Amino acid sequence: MAENIFSSFDISSQGMMVQRMRLSSTARNIANANTTKGIDGQPYQREVVVVREIPGSPFNTELKKLIDMDRTSADHAPTANQSNYPPDYGVLKAKVARDNTPPRLTYDPYHPDANENGYVLMPNINVVTEMVEMISAQRTFEANTQVVESGKNIASNSLSI
Repeated sequence: MAENIFSSFDISSQGMMVQRMRLSSTARNIANANTTKGIDGQPYQREVVVVREIPGSPFNTELKKLIDMDRTSADHAPTANQSNYPPDYGVLKAKVARDNTPPRLTYDPYHPDANENGYVLMPNINVVTEMVEMISAQRTFEANTQVVESGKNIASNSLSI
């Protein structure tokens, strides 16, 4: 049973790491919402965090089992085999990628980066979308924190028995 508590700590810490990456990425996006020229001379491109499961991880294996069970019969109940989880495993890999959406064309003839027709290439960032992303990441981070806190309480209460 102790392995399962520590496994939940590992999974929650990975979740918190991903949410921290999302928060940092969103903060950079908001900070650069009006950056028309980056190092490469192009408008800033929005950052997004891409998360995938690690092939061959226990998460990936169990997910495939559940999908296969679901396809064979609607009466099958999911079964999780928790005894084969190694103590040190990762279930997620995350990276920051650039959103390839083209920049917005905004009419502002007095902007220093305006072209001959008065249009400026602006970053592909919608601040409202970024704020929703930030709230979502913050709440998911808090949920993972509560999982860790619950695990600590379970461990503490188990020791006091």
